[in-house]
Amino acid sequence: MDDMYKILNFKDLGDERGKLVVIEGGIDIPFEIARAFYIYGSDSTVIRGQHANIKSEFILVNVAGTSKLMITDGTKKEIVNLDKPMKAVYIPKMMWKEMYDFSPDSVLLVLANTHYDGKEYIRDYDEYLKIMKQR
Repeated sequence: MDDMYKILNFKDLGDERGKLVVIEGGIDIPFEIARAFYIYGSDSTVIRGQHANIKSEFILVNVAGTSKLMITDGTKKEIVNLDKPMKAVYIPKMMWKEMYDFSPDSVLLVLANTHYDGKEYIRDYDEYLKIMKQR
């Protein structure tokens, strides 16, 4: 497992009736789900995220369409293509993330281990770099 993220591949349980992907907190992902939200209606020019979280961990999965995820710890940078509804990325706390290059039909599902708290977001990249250098 990379320290910055982990790729998760969920089982495709579909049959002749259609596709089915199950995500269970604490089983398929490394935390219990406290919050779920999804991003849609963004286009290829929009950049979402642009922050790090002090307490929150995330699972990102494009349940429809595609998008890209840039993740960095301030020194290394990785880009992950989210292009299958059974492929997800686990992002631990204190990782800077940016989601972009959304296809017109993109629906990006995000699962989190915490309820929303705006105070735990680091939204300034320079501030993030200073914090990471002190760790």
